[in-house]
Amino acid sequence: MKLVIVYNANAGLLAGAMDSLHKLFAPATYPCKLCALTYGLLSMRGEWRRFLDGVGMEVIFHHRPDFRAAFPHAADWPLPLIAVADAGEMRQLVSAADFTDIPDLKSLIQVMRQRL
Repeated sequence: MKLVIVYNANAGLLAGAMDSLHKLFAPATYPCKLCALTYGLLSMRGEWRRFLDGVGMEVIFHHRPDFRAAFPHAADWPLPLIAVADAGEMRQLVSAADFTDIPDLKSLIQVMRQRL
């Protein structure tokens, strides 16, 4: 079983820098709530890293393009999302719609604990 974390963003250094600037200067229009909750300006938040280290399963990170390539059957799922993949099946734990009701990292971790 694997925890699959998918950011609604492109991969790469330049994309990351642009995302950081977007979060800093126009946070209300930033399209990846998962990124906004789990990352600071330059790196993953320690509280999120510690939570992921303790979930007891492999954690796989994807950005929009590589997720769609790796999981073509889920390519049309709205992003961001957090899912569990097991034996070729995948189910969403936290959907893009769920993120609208998650105000902060503490709430995200609480939702994750309830659903895992």
